[in-house]
Amino acid sequence: MYQVVPGGAGGTVTNATPIKQKVRRDARPLIIASVLGLVLVIAAVIAWCYYIGSLRKAELLKTELLDLNKDGYIIRNQAGAIVFRMSFRSGTLDLDSCSKEGEILSCGRTSDRNLKFYIQTVFDNTVQCYRVRWEELVPKIPVVHAMTYNFSHWYGGAETAIQHWPISISGQQAPKPFVTSDVYLNRNDFGGILERYWLSSNATAIKIRDSVPFHLGWNDTEKTMYFQARYHDSPYKPGPGEAPCAELSYRVCVGMDVTSIHKYMVRRYFNKPNKVPSKSMFLHPIWSAWAKQKTDINQEKLLNFAANIHKHGFNCSHLELDDMYTVNYGDFDFDLAKFPNATAMFQKLKADGFLVSLWTHPFVNYDSANFHTCVERGLFVREPTGRLPALVKWWNGIGGILDFTNPEARDWLASHMRSLQSKYGVSSFKLDAGETNYLPWQFSTKVPLRDPSTFTRRYTEMAIPYNERAELRSGYQSQNISCFFRPIDRDSVWGYELGLKSLIPTVLTISILGYQFILPDMIGGNAYLNRTDNERTLPDRELYIRWLELSAFMPSMQFSIPPWEYDNEVVEIARKYTAIHESIVAPRVLELAGEVLSTGDPIIRPVWWIATGDETAYKVDSQFLIGDDLMVAPVLEPGKQERDIYLPAGHWRSYKGERYDIKEPLHLTDYPVDLDEIAYFTWV
Repeated sequence: MYQVVPGGAGGTVTNATPIKQKVRRDARPLIIASVLGLVLVIAAVIAWCYYIGSLRKAELLKTELLDLNKDGYIIRNQAGAIVFRMSFRSGTLDLDSCSKEGEILSCGRTSDRNLKFYIQTVFDNTVQCYRVRWEELVPKIPVVHAMTYNFSHWYGGAETAIQHWPISISGQQAPKPFVTSDVYLNRNDFGGILERYWLSSNATAIKIRDSVPFHLGWNDTEKTMYFQARYHDSPYKPGPGEAPCAELSYRVCVGMDVTSIHKYMVRRYFNKPNKVPSKSMFLHPIWSAWAKQKTDINQEKLLNFAANIHKHGFNCSHLELDDMYTVNYGDFDFDLAKFPNATAMFQKLKADGFLVSLWTHPFVNYDSANFHTCVERGLFVREPTGRLPALVKWWNGIGGILDFTNPEARDWLASHMRSLQSKYGVSSFKLDAGETNYLPWQFSTKVPLRDPSTFTRRYTEMAIPYNERAELRSGYQSQNISCFFRPIDRDSVWGYELGLKSLIPTVLTISILGYQFILPDMIGGNAYLNRTDNERTLPDRELYIRWLELSAFMPSMQFSIPPWEYDNEVVEIARKYTAIHESIVAPRVLELAGEVLSTGDPIIRPVWWIATGDETAYKVDSQFLIGDDLMVAPVLEPGKQERDIYLPAGHWRSYKGERYDIKEPLHLTDYPVDLDEIAYFTWV
């Protein structure tokens, strides 16, 4: 309604507008509240949608017990505890590029580039496995995944110069090629027996795919092991016609306990031997001329050595004639100055009941008469262009190294080995070396090698015709070569660096890697000058006795420093333990050796094999099992005639006749063990 009021010329004014403004001013709080309410509703809807989307994304990035994020993934066990953590060090995943189809979770980008990434879940009874693959699409970009190792204790990988059980990691190491190497000469490298397999005490195992250009590093500060794939600045090569794009592929499997998951992995991913070596290799000691004579061996010394074996009442599986019986390395004829009548020598040894094995190697030195022949026929590993043979340096000089991817080179060496066998009645061969560190950094072979360690595999195959008594010191994917594998030479010292204490951790590691017919090197070590625990070249007497006692409980024994170099008491102790080995140890080992053909299970087993729920058992590095029913606890410290012993729960009888029926693990403190004794316990 209008209002009329006294005014000017017109007499009236209209007051409508001010009245309308008043109404709007009064309504403003309501409008603002309405708008804010609408905004809040919209925000709530967006938040809800985002939350639902996040849940869906989170669900998308889960696969069974594995949770993926942009920086890595974790795996839990059935109880919900984290048992495995891997972080990505080569890129951050773009989670918006991820999708899931069935049991495969895949992503197509990192934050700055395209890639191919997937995790596939495979459930097999009580074992959960994850196949992980990260493939770069651009050359020269390495792939690095970092595994956190402080959740548990880890085992496996490779023989090393300083060997601990479980693995003990110290310092920092940039990823380096995970290839076989001679750790006696290269003590910071990986050893001659090596597999891409690790096992943890929380029932987790990881197996790196064979085709990966695999490098391994670590950082003790971060508690991580670096698994890297790369071709750049590496001895690994892509396949013919392939771009050098790195791919890291591996399987992580989680089981119920450490023993069962290891059995699962071995049965599915490891080679198995197809036969058991000669029974006498298990029953009777091998006698080598090396440690006492080194390269000064000759016909007279070898015959005297054999005569003394019989004179002192010992059995012999076979006699090893070691280094330098030829004039030059690469020859296959006996040095007439050292062996004036090799034929008569072999006939004499055979008549006295000795089989003889010869030392051999893959090198032909430049001063050998065979060097020129091998060059002309193209039998050597060559330099990268393939036009010239590659000269290599090894511990006995300079020469060529035979190319075992070349059938002609294999046939050439095999024909010489057969000739020695035929001419002299040689029983077998000790095949030394074979590690990839003796190859040039860059090289070419008849058949291209994507993985340098395949060279080791090809070399070990040369032992197949002689596997009844053959001996190898290197191995890679060679578990089916049915002969004895020997850890690298030991020094005559007590410690963990190639000494007595390293022997059990090394044997356990090799066993976990699938090598069960183990020759634990020479009793007392090699007695190298300046590498003994005394001023003499002869090993310390006490060390020798303790080494002898431990060796008696290994699959095979090997003497090189003869016990009669000491005194009659040492000879008697040696007779005692060769008899124990023959009567108690070897029959059980032979029984287990037959089972290896189908199961691949270790003959020499860690204590946790039968005590998977006990934290203490995971750290025991000075005891071991033969099968499940013979526990061995040697003395490994100088000046000690007692030791602490861990007994798992069960029913045990000691070598002294003591009975232990225990429902919980038992620690025997300062258990007395005389110098001529080794503590062992049998399952009742």
